[in-house]
Amino acid sequence: MQILLLAAGFLVLVVISAASVLLIDKAREDSAWVLHTIEVENQTNALLLDVRRAESAARGYLLTSGPEFLKDYQDALAAVQPGLARLEGLTADNSYQQANIGRLRETIKTHLDRVAREIDAVKRGDAAGAAALLNTAATADTASTIQQLAGAMLAEENRLFELRSRNAERSQRLSSLVTIAGSGLVVAFAAISIVQLRRSAQARDNAEAALRDANLNLEATVDERTADLREANDEIQRFAYIVSHDLRSPLINIMGFTSELEELRTDIFKRIAELGRASARSPDPGAAAETKPRLDDADEKLSRDFSEALSFIKSSIGKMDRLISAILSLTREGRRQFEPVPIDTRQLIEGVVATLAHQASEANARIEVGNLPNLISDRLALEQIFSNLIDNAIKYLKPGVPGVISVAGRTKLGFGIFEIADNGRGIDPRDHQRIFDLFRRTGSQDKPGQGIGLAHVRALVRRLGGTMSVNSELNSGSTFTITLPLHWTASQRNPDA
Repeated sequence: MQILLLAAGFLVLVVISAASVLLIDKAREDSAWVLHTIEVENQTNALLLDVRRAESAARGYLLTSGPEFLKDYQDALAAVQPGLARLEGLTADNSYQQANIGRLRETIKTHLDRVAREIDAVKRGDAAGAAALLNTAATADTASTIQQLAGAMLAEENRLFELRSRNAERSQRLSSLVTIAGSGLVVAFAAISIVQLRRSAQARDNAEAALRDANLNLEATVDERTADLREANDEIQRFAYIVSHDLRSPLINIMGFTSELEELRTDIFKRIAELGRASARSPDPGAAAETKPRLDDADEKLSRDFSEALSFIKSSIGKMDRLISAILSLTREGRRQFEPVPIDTRQLIEGVVATLAHQASEANARIEVGNLPNLISDRLALEQIFSNLIDNAIKYLKPGVPGVISVAGRTKLGFGIFEIADNGRGIDPRDHQRIFDLFRRTGSQDKPGQGIGLAHVRALVRRLGGTMSVNSELNSGSTFTITLPLHWTASQRNPDA
């Protein structure tokens, strides 16, 4: 029932809100049109005023030839055309007004052109010509035409003003009615909800009492489950160690037998050569003195295939041995207890850089270490984190391009934020998550490695209660960001670790 009431109340609120927004927008739009109408009327009156100013100033100049009247005329004349353009833009939505403006523009032009000719005649000292133009103006009466056209436009705007005012008032009334009706419904739903809440109060109290009883043994249950998880984790660590250790024994046997096969290869193919010569009944007296038997084309190809197969076997054995060593290393690292100690982070990273100086020199790379926040954390874990990231940055620089690797840091809300950036080959954004998976590698496989470095680094960062991310594009370098607590304790370990 309460869910239905909440849903109904929510629906009413949504409907009221939507209707109110629509009505308010409508009222705002109607009010804007009312203001628009007033603006058109004001602009029309301003245009008439500018025309009258120009005409009055011209008359004063004709009578007195005073330069102050000529300046007033020129100022008023300069305002007429912009005023017409603004009025035309304001009434672009009204075809009737546009037609009036077209006629008004022509009439004003005719009127002002005649006034300009009168002024030119006075300037030339042609009083008779000016008088003739005045008589022509009296006959044409363009001023009355301008007044009539402006009056028609103002009448149209007054009609629109009344219409739009009524629309605005109606929208405001509807908005008020919707708000009042919605408020009443909300109050009604609130009253019903209060009644329902009172009815459910007892049931809730009973549920809380039952919950308190159930929580009495919660801490003991959590401790028991935590101990089980810790035991299971230790068992997984032991299992990984045993499996890795036991895999090495048959691997050693395979490597031994492969070496024996490689030693027997010369004797086998020497015997094949001798048998081939014997079957051909063409013994070669000098062949016995040769250390390497002469083989025919088919046997020579077989010898090369045999050597290639042995090479593949040895390569696979070597890779398997490195993977087993990596698993053992991860297993041992997972069992190691971290010890938080005060660490001068800059000194630690400079030590890491010193150990990688030879690789950086060979790669033509420069490593820059900026100001870094000090930490209280596990020193060995931090050395492994930064050593791995800087080593990767050196390893994956662009060939032939001077490398620049920077290590910078800052603090924020009790955490140290470290950024290891390079100008190397970069990482495809689609592989940003994949590079942290165990034994997964991306891009060109032209560098040695087992694909465990970044997975190991992320595991260490998580055990230290931090996070790790990468920002990179192909051929645009990479920036690895690590966030670590400034003061780490064992209780701050990331649960995902």
